[in-house]
Amino acid sequence: MTAPIPFSGNHPDAPLRCVILDDYQHVAFAIADWSQIAARIGIERFDHHLGDADSVAERLADYDVIIAMRERTPFDAGLLARLPRLKLLVTTGMHNAAIAMQAAARLGITVSGTRGVVGPAAEMTWALLLGLARHIPTETANLRAAGTQWQKSVGFDLQGKVLGIAGLGKLGKRVAGYGRAFGMRVVGWSRSNTPEISAELGIEYAASLDELLRVSDVLSLHLPLNEHTRGIVGAREFALMKRGGILLNTSRGPLVSEPALLAALQDGTLYGAGLDVFDQEPLAADHPLRHLPNVVATPHLGYVTDDTYRTFFPDALESVRAWLDGAPVRVLNG
Repeated sequence: MTAPIPFSGNHPDAPLRCVILDDYQHVAFAIADWSQIAARIGIERFDHHLGDADSVAERLADYDVIIAMRERTPFDAGLLARLPRLKLLVTTGMHNAAIAMQAAARLGITVSGTRGVVGPAAEMTWALLLGLARHIPTETANLRAAGTQWQKSVGFDLQGKVLGIAGLGKLGKRVAGYGRAFGMRVVGWSRSNTPEISAELGIEYAASLDELLRVSDVLSLHLPLNEHTRGIVGAREFALMKRGGILLNTSRGPLVSEPALLAALQDGTLYGAGLDVFDQEPLAADHPLRHLPNVVATPHLGYVTDDTYRTFFPDALESVRAWLDGAPVRVLNG
């Protein structure tokens, strides 16, 4: 890719206004060549989360185009109705459960997407598992502190353990492959899974989620969030798991009942949890998941890689340019 022209923001004569949300790493202006459209639309960015719906509505009321980073900022029907100038909402990726697509269509707001990248989220799942199984955050902190105790933990072996995959889409299949490479028994369940599909993947078949839970030493969730999957793992499901198992969730926080998860982590039902997603993001400063010793948690970094951003931001730029030209691309609510 040709290196983008350095870009610093608004064009004083641009008739329209565009804002890029949640650019936490300050990379949006460096990765795509926004100067291509700067004479036609002023471009700004926010490098912090805007907060609740009232704060978002107040800050975004004067923008014609908004570029949202995944689901960091939800746009429900009520919020969309409070953005009178909004005509184009671009989401990175081609799926965004945090945008009320039908409401946007009724309000005359075009929602466009970008291409996505599968690998990074699957890699993040495995990073969390390895970090948790071998206590890497704790041991690294101890090493850097030059503590008097050279070793502090005993690890959790993966070879020979059962990896249960709930959800066998692109991500679930990739994580299943990682499990096989590490010598784990891999068992898969999804509503569309069959013995034949499992055989093609080289994994074992679970006929139900309950069956998967009973056999899994490590349970990895790769399900979409919808009315059928919200809270799909709760106290009942944790009770079905082998005591001392591991939960991995890099999909969506609300797949798991948070109170049930906290109880399972605190009473020893779970050995630990590797989490990249939460009910509310950013996670509250005093949230117990920040402090439990058997949790390895990251701030929704699954898709946050250089390669992914080099897909997201140029595609977002293309979406804005195409809309300005009267020919929107990758429309999600058309």
